[in-house]
Amino acid sequence: MVKLCNRQPADHQPGRKRLDKDYVPIEDLQSFAIDFIKKAGEEALEFYGHGAPQVKFDETLITRTELQLNRLFQKALQARFPDHHCFDGQNPDEAYTHDAKRYVWIFDPLDGMSNFMAGIPVWGMSIALLDNKWPVLGAFFMPATGDLFHAVAGQKAFRGTQTIQVSPQESINDESVLLTYSRFHQHYENGFPGKQLNLGCTSAHICYVATGCAEAALIANESYQDLAAVRVILEAAGGHFMRLDGTKFPIAEFLEGQTAGIHLLALPTTLFAQVNRCLKTIL
Repeated sequence: MVKLCNRQPADHQPGRKRLDKDYVPIEDLQSFAIDFIKKAGEEALEFYGHGAPQVKFDETLITRTELQLNRLFQKALQARFPDHHCFDGQNPDEAYTHDAKRYVWIFDPLDGMSNFMAGIPVWGMSIALLDNKWPVLGAFFMPATGDLFHAVAGQKAFRGTQTIQVSPQESINDESVLLTYSRFHQHYENGFPGKQLNLGCTSAHICYVATGCAEAALIANESYQDLAAVRVILEAAGGHFMRLDGTKFPIAEFLEGQTAGIHLLALPTTLFAQVNRCLKTIL
């Protein structure tokens, strides 16, 4: 399993050239990630919208798609960076290292499965890279729309070639947007003054917050693999994951890669108090 530290090592500066032989420039790593995710998107489109109409969830289609995309990733990683690891939720914990073992890739082949099966374009795939257990880049691609969101930690976030930032609004109003999950109404009374939407894809929700298209997203029961890439994008755009008690939630606190059994808000911290007051838990 991969256990992540909450803090960068003292000498860790993404993008800064190091003297060790296994160092790879961040630009090369990002280029690999973006090139691969676009190729994977083309592959996924071959399966898109082909869910069996007589079943609510076509497990066969999803399994075939994910297996094919994971095989594609393993092949691409082996060809380009054969000494790098691929996160599987059970990688052994290792001490800080300067060799190639420090690089761990996290590929989530399909977010928004129901949309994918039904031919609804809000779905995608994400890829993130850990350098000595610290997330240094992330990308999320929506093949059906062509939208690519990406960022390097500590730098700007992008939608395609355009820089993005979270909403500059200082308060929420009837034009504000809160993105939620499918069982929202089973857990909360909604006092949000604006539009409350569920688009069926958590990564897309978070990226729309990063662009400022939505003020906040409420997410529930997501795994480290689900959030690793979009966390980099969200923070590069000026947002954060927040627990509902008002504390920031570094996703490094996911223990051993399992699903977090808590609800989180993705948003600018300046809007947290206002959005949180609108969420009344149903007991």
